[in-house]
Amino acid sequence: MNTPFDRQLIAWRRELHTWPELSGQEKATTARLRAWLQAADITLLDHPLATGLVGEVGQGEALIALRADIDALPLHEASGVSYHSRRPGVMHACGHDVHSAVMLGAALLLKQQEAALKGRVRILFQPAEEIAAGARQFIEAGVLDGVQAIFGMHNEPALPTNTFATRAGAFYANADKFIIRVSGKGAHAAHPEQGVDTIVAASQIIQGLQSLTSRSFNALDSLVLSITRIDAGKTWNVLPGSVEFGGTARTHDRDVRAGLEARVRALVTHFAEAAGAEATLSWHAGPPVLVNDPEWTRFASEMAEQAGYRVQTADLHLGGEDFAFYLQKLPGAFVSIGSASEAGLHHPAFNPDEALIAPAARYFAQLAQQALLHLNARCCDAILT
Repeated sequence: MNTPFDRQLIAWRRELHTWPELSGQEKATTARLRAWLQAADITLLDHPLATGLVGEVGQGEALIALRADIDALPLHEASGVSYHSRRPGVMHACGHDVHSAVMLGAALLLKQQEAALKGRVRILFQPAEEIAAGARQFIEAGVLDGVQAIFGMHNEPALPTNTFATRAGAFYANADKFIIRVSGKGAHAAHPEQGVDTIVAASQIIQGLQSLTSRSFNALDSLVLSITRIDAGKTWNVLPGSVEFGGTARTHDRDVRAGLEARVRALVTHFAEAAGAEATLSWHAGPPVLVNDPEWTRFASEMAEQAGYRVQTADLHLGGEDFAFYLQKLPGAFVSIGSASEAGLHHPAFNPDEALIAPAARYFAQLAQQALLHLNARCCDAILT
C-alpha cells in the first residue's frame, strides 16, 4: 500500500536516518520522537531518562509493552541513498531508524483505537542498544513497572520483505567481550633470547583459544569465540614488551557461558607461564541469551500469519540483543521481519526495504490489541477456576 500513513512513516524514518546519533547521545532523536508523539496526543510517561522516552496508550489493568531501539553506529555511510547520514562517521547501519518508525506507526494506530483497547500499551523508544546499556537503564528507571508481556523486533536483511521469523526458547546469543594483555620483556629482534617474546606467547594463547571451543565443549553446543583485534609493536626490529588483543564469546547455553570464562582464564594463565610471560584477562559480560517465552512466541507467530506474513521458524542467531534483559524480567517475544538488504547489518551499504515499515506497524498494533484481550481472558479464567 502507498497510503498517507505509509508515506508518513517512511518520511519519519528518513529524517531519523539523516540525523543519526550514537549510543547515549540520542538527544535530538529523542526530541524528534517526543514531538511526533505529542502531535498525536500520545501520553508520555515521566521517567528519569537522559535519552529515549516512553509513551502509553489506553486505560486499564492489563499492560503490555512494545520496544524500539533508537541509536546508531560509528560507521561512515556508503548506501548511496539521497537521505544518507549528514553526520560523518555515524550511520543507522542496524536499522534502528526503521524499528522506531514501526513503533511510531503502531502507537498512532493504537491511539486511533484507544477507546476500544482492553488495557494499556506502553511504547518504549530505548537508547544505547548497541552498547548493551539502554535496556538496563530503562529497567532501573522503572519503565517495566506493571508490564505483563513485552514484544520487540529486529529487521533481518537476509529475509525477503513480508517474511516473519522467530523461535521459542533461546534465540539470540549472549555477547561477552574480553581483553587479554600479555607482558614480557622487550628485546632486539636479532636477540630474542634476551627477552620474552610476547608476540609468540600471544599467538600460542590465540591458537589455544580456538582449540578450546572445539575440544573442551560439546560440538553440538552453539559456541563461537573470535579474536577481533591485536595491538603489538611499533617497528620491524624490536620485540615488544607487551601485546594486547581481544574479541568476543557467544553461546546460547547458559551453562556453557558460565563455564567458559573460567576455562579461558586458566588457558591464558598457563600458556603465558609456559612462555615465561605474564597475562591478564578482563572479561566484560554483555547481553545474556535472549530467551523467548513459548506461549507469547506462538501467539506472535499466529498474529503474523493473520497479518499476511510468510511465517517461519528462525535459526539460532549469534548476534547479541539487549532486549534479552527485558525477557529476564517478564515474558514476551522478540521477532525478525525481513528487510531484504543486499548488505547486512552493521555494513556501510546497509539499505533495508522501507516497504516493511507500515505493515510491521499494523502488525504490532494488532498484536498489542490481541495480547490485551488474551491477558484479560486469562485473568477471567483464573478467577473462574
